[in-house]
Amino acid sequence: MSGNKVMEILLVEDDPGDVLMTREAFEDHRVPNHVSVVGDGVSALEFLRKQGPYAQAPTPDLVLLDLNLPKMDGMEVLAVAKGDPMLRHIPVVVLTTSDAQEDVVGSYSLHANAYVTKPVDFEQFIAAVRQIDEFFVSVVRLPGR
Repeated sequence: MSGNKVMEILLVEDDPGDVLMTREAFEDHRVPNHVSVVGDGVSALEFLRKQGPYAQAPTPDLVLLDLNLPKMDGMEVLAVAKGDPMLRHIPVVVLTTSDAQEDVVGSYSLHANAYVTKPVDFEQFIAAVRQIDEFFVSVVRLPGR
């Protein structure tokens, strides 16, 4: 990313332990990021659409989306976001515990930009999140950057 501009990341995750580990992985990286967190699918869409308590929310450069969420699951969030012309340009990485083939295929069918199965091991989890960060910061050109 040119100029080391802060990357806005929306983490859609209801597990406090995974939120903590993801934040830790981003905090130690060489390029600054701002991570916003919502814990359910309904809040994710409100955040993306800047509705309700998220009226002043930043537009994310990247969404990290868990599939197993309360209120509205990640597949539904992905379908709505990628079906909305105002949101579909935002890259979405599915970051979930599921390694089920139907979840992988379903996510890509709904236009997820990547699918990453969360490693169980702490160090491997941190490494996976850092690789996502490195890829989207150093390799990919994001809209509006």
